[in-house]
Amino acid sequence: MSLINKIRERSGLAVGVIAVSLILFIVGSDLLGGRRALFGGNSQEVGEIDGKTIDNQDFQAKVEQARQQYQQQAGRAPSEQEMGQIRDQAWNEFIYEIAYQKEFDKLGLTVSNDELVDMVQGDNISPEVRRSFTNAAGVFDKAQILTFLKGLNSRPVEEKVQWANFEQGLSTSRLREKYANLIRLSSFVTTAEAQKEYTAQNTKADVKFLYVPFQSVNDTTVKVTDSELESYLSSHKDEYPGADSRTIQYVTFAVNPSKEDSASLYNEIKTLARGLGAAKNDSTFARQNSDEQVPLYQTAGQMPEQLRAAIPTFSPGGVYGPFREKNTYFIYKYGGTKRDTSFTARASHILINAPKTASDSVKAQARRRAEGILKQIQGGASFEALAQTNSDDGSRDLGGDLGYFKNDHRMVKPFEEAVFGQSTAGLIPRLIETDYGYHIIKVTEPKTNLLYRVAGIGKTITPSEATTNEAYQKASQFAANSRTKDDFDENAKKDKLVVANAERIPETASSINALTDARQIVRWAFDKKTDINAVSEPYQVGEQYVVAVLTGKTDKDKVTIDDYRPELTAKVRNQKKADQILAKLGNPSGPLETVAQKYGAGAIVETADDINLSTGFLRSAGVDPVALGKTFGLKPGKRSKPFAGESGVLIVEPTRITPAPNVADYAMYRNMIEQNGFQRSQFYANEAIRDAAKITDNRAKFY
Repeated sequence: MSLINKIRERSGLAVGVIAVSLILFIVGSDLLGGRRALFGGNSQEVGEIDGKTIDNQDFQAKVEQARQQYQQQAGRAPSEQEMGQIRDQAWNEFIYEIAYQKEFDKLGLTVSNDELVDMVQGDNISPEVRRSFTNAAGVFDKAQILTFLKGLNSRPVEEKVQWANFEQGLSTSRLREKYANLIRLSSFVTTAEAQKEYTAQNTKADVKFLYVPFQSVNDTTVKVTDSELESYLSSHKDEYPGADSRTIQYVTFAVNPSKEDSASLYNEIKTLARGLGAAKNDSTFARQNSDEQVPLYQTAGQMPEQLRAAIPTFSPGGVYGPFREKNTYFIYKYGGTKRDTSFTARASHILINAPKTASDSVKAQARRRAEGILKQIQGGASFEALAQTNSDDGSRDLGGDLGYFKNDHRMVKPFEEAVFGQSTAGLIPRLIETDYGYHIIKVTEPKTNLLYRVAGIGKTITPSEATTNEAYQKASQFAANSRTKDDFDENAKKDKLVVANAERIPETASSINALTDARQIVRWAFDKKTDINAVSEPYQVGEQYVVAVLTGKTDKDKVTIDDYRPELTAKVRNQKKADQILAKLGNPSGPLETVAQKYGAGAIVETADDINLSTGFLRSAGVDPVALGKTFGLKPGKRSKPFAGESGVLIVEPTRITPAPNVADYAMYRNMIEQNGFQRSQFYANEAIRDAAKITDNRAKFY
């Protein structure tokens, strides 16, 4: 059975690989693009791919198969958010089976039976098979797969089906691999292209430039009209695609446990404490009644502070608690100790930085400073106070306390040896030098390898039904009193509720901002009956109720300036600011400092050294492709005319151009271009397949 369990896991993994491969083919684009709302016609049609209708029953069958595979691998049922991902995976498989398979068939791509046999038991065994049939040492054992296959006919039907699915996953993965390789080999990079890339990355320039940022012109002085926005949008249509989306505002009503809920659980765990004390098999009793996984054996450092403080009072069979940590009550039953193979200690330190690469004089100065601090502590000064004011380590905020740690090499060797070499608590009377510098160390709890047996129960405080109902009533009352957007705003202000905004929510979204599992709200927002300014009923999302108001809609077939108003306004405003700045600069002459002084407030002159075309950064102006191009297009000492860049108006004046040194081999740059080209080819291949398939995704009707 262990073998078939491995196969089940690999079968699910193979499906996951297919899904991941689809995502890789589709990266950078919207897989579900081209979807249309099909609220007419057959109500059971989930969508359409290349003219083939996907029925909800067929889709749900594939979802269920993926869900079962997930549960086998994870050992639990998927959450609602994970179910959304599983549905995406099932949809991806339909796209693969229909749209991609059509392309594979055209190209004559197949995986023969002989090839599959070779992948399973031949000379080129698949990595998935290798991982599924390993010996006790974790090494692939070919004899195991051969034995398994010989006995396959006598195995239960379920296991035969699992193996068939596993083999199908292998075949599918190989087919996709072949297609990916065809794409990868479809492009060729010449030496001239590699040399050009090398030159772009390695030719350096020093540049002096004048920069007037757009933000130096007050927004209130630049009026932007709707007609200007319309004109800009019309000439930049490709940059602003249409999309079906919704914008909402919402308020939340948290379902937090009340004082009564806390008191009720406190009484419950006190009852459990009596049961734990009387239980003969206390570890089983604890495990069956706990909301939290509590280790049976713990070091003192692993224990919560309140339990650790009780160690001196421990007696066999004694029950300790309830202790509250955040929203959970804990009780523990002590059952003795045993020795661990490793030791634990607790220490504090003060670090005076002197890195390994520092000069001798820097190290000497750091050592003198550390010795002075050590003498102060030996003279009675507070270790914690000196740590807070002198240590170069982040632990200074805790007075140098590092907490508990094991002798497992997490600490650098000299430090660990010093701490675990001490048999008693106290200050180590010498400096400890490491690659980080000089340490003054105080052992606060000396090494021990004691493990305490503590059967623990943790019960989390959760809202009662009454508390949940109270939150629901508040949300319902708010929704009932807020039937319009104006009412919503007024009541939110009156009740001092925080109004959150979520813009351009896609129809397939499963979460909204920090609200996970928010499909109900998304479906409400996209319902044909939901009008702008409509207010929703309360929806339960996690541990809260949400009331939303629909404030905006966009349509993929009709792009308006309101869909992109903030972005369009910023673009047009900056264009107008550029015109103002350029007009004020005119056709300047003389040193850039003189030009800046003549322009007035807002103009600055800076330099940038060793910039290149690939990663050039112009300090205040940031990364500006136009400015970089003009810089490398000029000879040293020449100056550009004023021009509009990404974030302001610039004048560039290169002072030095250093050509890229000659190299004999451009292989690294050839490989880089090939890899980038492969990714672009994948993207464009997907775009072509998607466009040809005319994918319509209507899953949002059902989920």
